[in-house]
Amino acid sequence: MDTDFTREAILQKPVSEGTLRCHVCERRCVIPPGQLGWCRTRLNRGGQLLTLVYGAISTMTANAIEKKPLYHFYPGTKTMTAGGWCCNFPCLWCRNWDLAHADAPLSGEFISPSQFVSIAEEAGCQGIAMSFNEPTLALEWVLHAFQAAQEHGLYNVFVTNGYMTPEALMFLIHAGMHAMNVDINTDVALARRYLDGVDMERIWMNCKIALQYGVHVEISTLVIPALNDDEGVLRGIARRIAVELGVDIPWHLAGYVPSYKYNAPNTPLYTLEMAWEIGKGAGLQYVYINQQGNRHENTECPNCGSLLIRRLGPLVLSNVIRNGACPRCGTAIRGVWG
Repeated sequence: MDTDFTREAILQKPVSEGTLRCHVCERRCVIPPGQLGWCRTRLNRGGQLLTLVYGAISTMTANAIEKKPLYHFYPGTKTMTAGGWCCNFPCLWCRNWDLAHADAPLSGEFISPSQFVSIAEEAGCQGIAMSFNEPTLALEWVLHAFQAAQEHGLYNVFVTNGYMTPEALMFLIHAGMHAMNVDINTDVALARRYLDGVDMERIWMNCKIALQYGVHVEISTLVIPALNDDEGVLRGIARRIAVELGVDIPWHLAGYVPSYKYNAPNTPLYTLEMAWEIGKGAGLQYVYINQQGNRHENTECPNCGSLLIRRLGPLVLSNVIRNGACPRCGTAIRGVWG
């Protein structure tokens, strides 16, 4: 049975007779009547901008908060994570390409925000998360889900490429977004070459805004052979995290496997270890290699070196942080520990 996922879109402004500009992501598409925006989730129908993906959930699963990855935000808790359709990035290496590069769905099961929150509670989750594709494109639904989750005492997480407009970001913050994991995989030159004109400065700016409003932020970088595994690129990312966001912002390093239209070999461990050394050399206190069994998936005190959180992949084996601090030396550990 066909389901109508269309709703009136927010953050739209007229440009000329019947033509509208979308202000949800930083592409800020100008959309004539009858046309779609770059992401294929926004349609100008007769001078009214519609979202085509309200309640269109492509995948849903309950898993550990560590899988977002978020290591300094309620460790050991469980989230109900939802994904939608489409993306505003054209990444050749996309791991969820079947969702991100699909056409906006016109059929399927509709899940309302309140239904989603009920599903999360029934599964024993402490929070909800938006991930898998770029969740900014489902902004209207996400805002309602975040508000419903807050009313039920659940936390809200956003896993994103960070390329929303400041206007959209403020909507998310005011709706109760508690934490973001932001993917930063490229520098300015690589974004120009591979991401169809994405302005990386907008992503860094959004990270700063989120931090200013008390949102917990962690950064992830997928280290991709022959693309961003150059020492210069990785040093640039690490340096910007340290200088512009803070030395205590967690940086996650993940290994690439061949995906979609990019066929380089898997990221070797020595490259991830090199990236880890670069992060520490830039002064970052919490640099992680997201690889099960790797010694760098644990959290150590940046002052005395004590083992604070021991992990095995998404499992928290031990956590001795007390009142947000190292129990041995008293150093405050950035995070939301609950």
